[in-house]
Amino acid sequence: MQHPRPAPRTPDPHAASARVAGALVESPLQLLCTVEAHAAGYGGTETHVHVRDDVPALGDALEAVRELALPEGLTFDLAGRRSALTAREPVWLVGDAFSGLFQATAPLRRPERIVLVDDGLATLELCRLLVRRDPLVRIGRPARAPRRRLGAVAAGRLRSLAADGRVTIFTALPLGPDLATGLRAQGFDVRHNDFGWLTTQPVEETIPEPTIVVGSAMAADGLIDPHRYIDWIRSLAKESALRYFPHRRQTPELLAALAETDGVTVDAPGAPVEIRLRGLRAGQRVLSLPSTSTILLTTIISPLGVPVTALDVPADWWTARASADQRAHLTSVVELARQARAAAEDVKKTDSPEANE
Repeated sequence: MQHPRPAPRTPDPHAASARVAGALVESPLQLLCTVEAHAAGYGGTETHVHVRDDVPALGDALEAVRELALPEGLTFDLAGRRSALTAREPVWLVGDAFSGLFQATAPLRRPERIVLVDDGLATLELCRLLVRRDPLVRIGRPARAPRRRLGAVAAGRLRSLAADGRVTIFTALPLGPDLATGLRAQGFDVRHNDFGWLTTQPVEETIPEPTIVVGSAMAADGLIDPHRYIDWIRSLAKESALRYFPHRRQTPELLAALAETDGVTVDAPGAPVEIRLRGLRAGQRVLSLPSTSTILLTTIISPLGVPVTALDVPADWWTARASADQRAHLTSVVELARQARAAAEDVKKTDSPEANE
């Protein structure tokens, strides 16, 4: 179905103005946030989105995005990851600054501008490392000396470009005043992604179940006990019918166990939940263990009267594989989701008829 194209948005005065931008997309969330960045004026007149062809969920996500009324100037290609960030594209939109491809490429070229878009909780860790002037190394993953050196060089390049006013961080996550101030002190241009493009799109899909659970990768990553996770979802299904949206890394064994549970409908992987859950209405609820989705969905659907709740992980669910830093990092999402919910409620109050009387 063809939808009318939304009216063009006025770009921010600090947005990139180069003719051509290139984006390296390695996850469904990065894809969505790249489209939002382009719609908000942070790409180029043309933005070429290079979508990795070896991530199964990305094909479905790209198909779903293409069904919406895309802003002018976007092109997509499913290609190998090395097709991205070419010399012909002076503006780079990057979702994963921890990516080996980005870190190996960044020291060799000096783009006119870099725009960093959300990549889940990794975005928060990226911002913290930049403020602390630490190497860009993923939390919870051991890194040998060569990789730490590469991460240090990539961080240095980002800070050097930021000092020249050439790096924008376009994020929907509440960074907090200390982190945002620390980034701006180094020259990073921090901008808020309010999903202005997505929230104008028509909604066609309806989901009847009163409870929606957004799946977590923590069990698949070995951070929590999968049996306790499954028992939790089964307990929710005893209260009301439930639809489960799997994380793209979840195991077939876990999904099979849930599919056999009365009251649980396991959805097929596909488009990002930020796209699919826009049709929810008052009387429904969204639950999840700590994840970026709870923050983003709060921004998108809380104004519709749909509560989005990030739940604390019980202490006895954690495995020995979950380091103290990882636990603290993931647990911090509960507070961030609360902040996002408060911000969404403030917006709703401001937009209410009573507030305008």
